[in-house]
Amino acid sequence: MLLFVYGSLRRGFHHPAYSYISQHFDFVAEGKVRGVLYDMGEYPAAIPSMEDNWIFGELYRLKPEADWDWAIAQLDDYEGVAPEEGEPALYKREIATIQSANGQSTEAWIYWFNGDVTGRPLIPGGDVLQYRREKG
Repeated sequence: MLLFVYGSLRRGFHHPAYSYISQHFDFVAEGKVRGVLYDMGEYPAAIPSMEDNWIFGELYRLKPEADWDWAIAQLDDYEGVAPEEGEPALYKREIATIQSANGQSTEAWIYWFNGDVTGRPLIPGGDVLQYRREKG
């Protein structure tokens, strides 16, 4: 199964979590998914959309020697999918249709934001890396 990442797990984000991705997953292609991206301060928040808005990111495939259940559980923990009792989940993992850079569509797991984005700035263009470069 494929995984689509758009924020701190991308290559150019330079977050320590990327080292985990690079150990257990192989980069497949750049891609995009329909949705909107918000600036939550330290991380972006993706919200699915049926409109003509795109979020840009990367597709990864689990390395053959890795165990999917273990690897995805680590990412679920990082993304706050299963929080402490009484706490809301920060993200939810779902299957989405991703359009790869060559125009082909594929299914992949994605972490959608599960919180409130009221008052948060929209990331224009849907690319958090470009947004951070321009923001300085």
